[in-house]
Amino acid sequence: MLKLNLLQETLITSIALSAVTCTFVQKTKKFFKSSKYLMLYNLIVNMIVGLIFCMTFSNIKFPESLWVGLFSFLGADTIYKTLEGKICTHDDLRKKCKEHN
Repeated sequence: MLKLNLLQETLITSIALSAVTCTFVQKTKKFFKSSKYLMLYNLIVNMIVGLIFCMTFSNIKFPESLWVGLFSFLGADTIYKTLEGKICTHDDLRKKCKEHN
């Protein structure tokens, strides 16, 4: 039987986590020389922050918290598409950094 309450709690937690990790990745991606590894970086950030987020703010235990991180990673793509044109690309951030130095 499908545990609908756990799935609902996992999805709701991943929505909140996506907002946090999307902002964090957006602020830190300018430190990468290339956008080649941004997808992997985003996945790692979502998984690690998902674990910590679940341990701190919910009753979701370790194995399920990995799902929160994965759902957050997948959901972040939707947030990026929604904000398309409103957030800077990796290349734009690199150009801005060079202009300031």
